[in-house]
Amino acid sequence: MAQVSITAEARSDFGKGAARRTRRAGLVPAVIYGKGQEPQHVALPDHDLTLALRHPGLVLEVSLEGTTVLVAPRDVQRDPVKRTLEHVDLVVLNKAEAAERIEEGKAAEAAAEAAHAAEAEALKYATAADDLDTEAHLDNDAPAEGDEEPAEEA
Repeated sequence: MAQVSITAEARSDFGKGAARRTRRAGLVPAVIYGKGQEPQHVALPDHDLTLALRHPGLVLEVSLEGTTVLVAPRDVQRDPVKRTLEHVDLVVLNKAEAAERIEEGKAAEAAAEAAHAAEAEALKYATAADDLDTEAHLDNDAPAEGDEEPAEEA
């Protein structure tokens, strides 16, 4: 997975009510922290973030007030019923860490794709074997030549 660019908005209000207002506006509350810097409270677009979080090895390029920071998700909190994003913790990465994480993500995606292809191949052979078994079963149930049904007595 390559880097995904996303634009963040700074948050100044905190608490349950403020977080709910942020979510109603289509944003996800988040915190960016790490490496000797003060935590930054931001709000990220819900749809873009949800799509990005589907990929392993995700590195986000967050633009905030004219600066760009490379971050990776550390903790993602979801609603237990609706599965919507509630809050995200993002940790700051340097360029080397970001490149390493991207490579790990590509390897994980390749492994998942290979596993999916192997599973599809196994399912194809299992289906073919079931079809052959069904045909053989149907052939065994058919009366053989020369076999006659017993006549009904009146």
